[in-house]
Order: sequence, then structure tokens, then C-alpha cells
Amino acid sequence: MKRLSLVMVFCFLAGLFTTPLFAADNFELSIPLPLTGGQAKFGEMEKKSYEIAAEEINAAGGIKGKKVVLSFEDSQGKPEISRAIAEKLIDVKKQPLIVGDYSSSSSKAIAAVAEERKTPYLVVTGAADDITQQNYKYVFRLNPSTAYYSSGLMSFMNEVVKPKTIAILYESSDFGTSGAKDMETQAAKVGMKVLVSEKYEKGAVDFKPILSKVKAAQPDVIYMVSYVMDASLLMKQIKELRIDTKLFAGGAAGFAIPEFIDNAKDAAEYVVTSSLWCTMATYPGAKEYGEKYKKLYGDFPSYHGAEAYSALYIVKDVLTRAKSWTPEDIRTAMKATDMMTAFGPIKFEDRDGYQNQNFMDTLVLQVINGEHHCIWPEKYASKKYMYPIPKWRDRK
Repeated sequence: MKRLSLVMVFCFLAGLFTTPLFAADNFELSIPLPLTGGQAKFGEMEKKSYEIAAEEINAAGGIKGKKVVLSFEDSQGKPEISRAIAEKLIDVKKQPLIVGDYSSSSSKAIAAVAEERKTPYLVVTGAADDITQQNYKYVFRLNPSTAYYSSGLMSFMNEVVKPKTIAILYESSDFGTSGAKDMETQAAKVGMKVLVSEKYEKGAVDFKPILSKVKAAQPDVIYMVSYVMDASLLMKQIKELRIDTKLFAGGAAGFAIPEFIDNAKDAAEYVVTSSLWCTMATYPGAKEYGEKYKKLYGDFPSYHGAEAYSALYIVKDVLTRAKSWTPEDIRTAMKATDMMTAFGPIKFEDRDGYQNQNFMDTLVLQVINGEHHCIWPEKYASKKYMYPIPKWRDRK
């Protein structure tokens, strides 16, 4: 009798845990992001974009009938915290894949943990080249690496500006260093002489010493690889020093988000920047996502938001195709990905020294009348580029 009672209790409990009231009917995904600290602007944009995607996916039936339930872990933009979060998600929460974080340094930290524990990791915005140059099997990146960020900008400069000299200013992070190195390589290929190449510590408050060197060198182009506060301050101090040049150009990141214009004010006008995406792109769903984000939050998102939004759709596609939701089957499905997203085409390839890397065209934005507009390539342009740009003394 006692044995029968135990069996009945077990069956009752087993039934409880398979009802829709329990997490078995949810797909729970925790995402590391910098929600406090200097990179929080990007983290918040990505968080909002993940949430928009999750709401859409759930409205369409979820993933294999399971509701997507998101939560977020604050990495503060610190690699050691990102690593600890990844370890917790894999070892404690038994999450079968990792998605997210923002910076290259945090992405590197997570990538090392994911590869060590054989858990698929989808890099969303970390751009340093070497993230996908480690012969990792479990690390996949949807965004182009830094070496490809400037391809659209180089095309614009070669065809429109035709500069002979350049000054490069960059922050002392993985992103800044790799971005500067790539621009030096690209400049050498087209015979553009690098007159100044200066590294600075991010968060600096006085760029005037290095900007004085730039002013004395008189380059045709000033190219900067910076996050948003440094990008804004650089342009403000360039204006104060009245440094004139043919083109002020940013290497994406801080130059490509609305806060750059908000902070730099009129000093941002006519600045161009590399970008991986814009709301005017012809990718299916790009315009709709951008307009939905603006309606909810007041500004159009930058490419960082589009990457996060599209990342969740990649997860949906991968989990739908995977034989099971084990890390190994998810990795196999991730490797076979070939799809179109609002961010653009996604296909993870092994070439040019990269593994599991997505390759795609990059765009150029320019600040015109206080707003970012896509100006290059011309087939994607929402507005004609403004060139030549006026000298500071001729601006209103």
C-alpha cells in the first residue's frame, strides 16, 4: 500500500511539472550587458532591442511553442564580471547557449569560457578581429570584425574625398587599437600617408595636447575610434581649436548613435562615420524595427540595437532547426545558419583567417541638419552627402 502511495505521489508531482504553469513551457535566456558604467548607453539600447524581438517572437508563437523569457545580467563593461556571468549561466543555470554583451574585451572573456565549456556563444557587437581568429568551434559572430568596419568609409573617401594624408586618434581598448591598426593598413593600401597616430586613455577630459599635434600636421582626414563621450568631446575640442580638414570621420561606435549628436551639438555637423546598419537599409524588417524603436523610445536605434534585435531571431532560427537543445546540436545548427535579418544577411563562414564569422557590407552615415543620414553606398543613401564641408569660421 505504501509503495502504491509513493508511486501515486510521484506521478502527481511529475504531472505538475509538465503543466504550462512551469518553466518547461518557457525558453529562458539570460543575456550579459553593460547596464551601468560608461557603456550603459549601448547596453540599454541592446536590452530594449532584445525585448522588442522577444515580444514579436512570442506574439508569433514563440520558439517551438515555448515562450521566450529574457533576463539581463549587468556586466558593467568589465571582462572579469562578464566571465563570471558566463560561468554562472553555463555551470549553474545550465543555459545551452550564450548571447550578447557589448565590448570586445567582455566578448573575449565570454568566448574563452564558452569554448572551454563547449557551449555555443553568439557574439553580437564585440568587434576585435581576434575574437573569431582563435580557431574556436563554439564562438560565432554576427557583426563584422573591426577590419571590415571601414570598407564603406574607404570607398567614400577614395571616390569622393580623395585624401592624401590622415591623422588617427583612438582609445586604448581592444576596439580602439584594432580599429586604428586597420585604418593604418587600409591607408597604406591606397597610398594615404599617416601623419599622426595617437592613442589616448578612454574617459580623458583634455584632448588638446594631441589635437595640437593634429592641427600642426594639417591632415586631409581626421579619423577617430572612440565611444560616445570621448567622440563628443573630441569634436567639441576640435571646434574650439578651429582645426579644419577635408573630413572628420568616426570608426562607428560612439559616432554612430544619437547621443553623439546630443552631446556634441553643432560640432557633430557634417561628421561622417562607418556604420554597419541604418534604418533606411533595404533589409526585410529593418525599417519596421527602427520605427517601432523610435515610437517606444524617442530616437532611432544605431546598428548596435539592430544587431541585438536580429540576434534573438538568429537564436529562434537556430533552435527551430536544432535536433535538440543540447549545446552540441545547437552548435551544429548555428554553423548551418544562412538567413536574412533586419540587420542583414547572416552566414557564419571560415575564411580570411576567421572562423564562424559573418561577413557583410558596411555603410557610411553623415550628420546633416542634426540627424544621422545614410550617405554611402549611394544605392542605400537616404540623403546626398555634404561635401566639401565648410570651415569652422564659415559655419553659422
